[in-house]
Amino acid sequence: MSCSNCGTDSNGTPKGCKNNGTCGSDGCNKMTVFNWLSNMEIVGEPEHANVFEVRFKNGRKEFYRNIDEISISIGDLVVVKAERGYDLGHVTLKGGLIQVQMKKKKVDSKKDLLAIVRKATQKDIDLWTQSREKEESIKKRSREMAISLKLKMKISDIEYQGDGSKVTFYYTAAGRVDFRQLIRDMARAFNTRIEMKQVGLREEAARLGGIGSCGRELCCSTWLNDFRSVTTSAARYQQLSLNPQKLAGQCGKLKCCLNYELDFYQTALKGFPKSNTKILTEKGIAYCQKIDIFKGLLWFVYKNDSVDWFELTVEKVKEIIKINAAGKKITSLEEYASENEESEDVEFQNVVGQDSLTRFDKKKFKKRRKKKV
Repeated sequence: MSCSNCGTDSNGTPKGCKNNGTCGSDGCNKMTVFNWLSNMEIVGEPEHANVFEVRFKNGRKEFYRNIDEISISIGDLVVVKAERGYDLGHVTLKGGLIQVQMKKKKVDSKKDLLAIVRKATQKDIDLWTQSREKEESIKKRSREMAISLKLKMKISDIEYQGDGSKVTFYYTAAGRVDFRQLIRDMARAFNTRIEMKQVGLREEAARLGGIGSCGRELCCSTWLNDFRSVTTSAARYQQLSLNPQKLAGQCGKLKCCLNYELDFYQTALKGFPKSNTKILTEKGIAYCQKIDIFKGLLWFVYKNDSVDWFELTVEKVKEIIKINAAGKKITSLEEYASENEESEDVEFQNVVGQDSLTRFDKKKFKKRRKKKV
């Protein structure tokens, strides 16, 4: 589902909301949760019955209570109370799954939640839209102010409150930043309340969005909201080269997807000998150079000869380790190396048929010169 700004004009040309992966009116279902309990009655604590999840700009979500029992559906633009004033957001979740999400995000349902005031009117939407249109120009001007004050910080994104009474600036910095003078200057220039929030590099990438090296949208900006620590040991388990340029994401940190298949690799490697396994032979000591968990193979080389690699199966390596544990040496790796069957010459066939690849090309005819009589 897309918003009206992401539709097409009368000529069929895509409009686009020009918000770098996030819809300008927040109607493109960013960071949504599929409500698979929507048709089920709420079982359990009754205080979850009138709780709704509301999403704001760039996936920021909060829980609100529908005290007045307003008829609200998923996707409606509603006016909610803020600490001072009110804000606008889209309803993204209701029903039985609210209890699961509140428990996942560690939100206490017994505490006083802010209330949903009403459905947004056209006047509320117009004021909200005007505020959102000023964000880019204000972000550019605030960056210039920070540079003029020589502050070591980067203002990555800003967010206007629905009533336009407050602007939240999201920034990243290596350490503590004294931005008291910056707040005074911005409050004087923008004539509104200012709030500064420091975010991490991964949270910044999640807010801004983008395309990863896999060709798809960033996980952190579409569905991933649990940023677990990623270490280089995850790359070692998966036999990946420790190249920072390939392992790092757009945030500059290690890619979150390194943890996706880590459990599978750790389980598979339990049946393998350790990577630092040494084999004692009469020709010398052999070291493990490479492991292939999918084929169940290991490659060993002699200490004095690192050119010739010998391919051994897991069972044969375990057998050799038992022999070495008994205080004996094997004759050589050649005896246990798996013999590769000689690959037969494969005759490549034309899978397309007898048709030529140039059958659609226009043939060029040479003009014959007339012989002079």
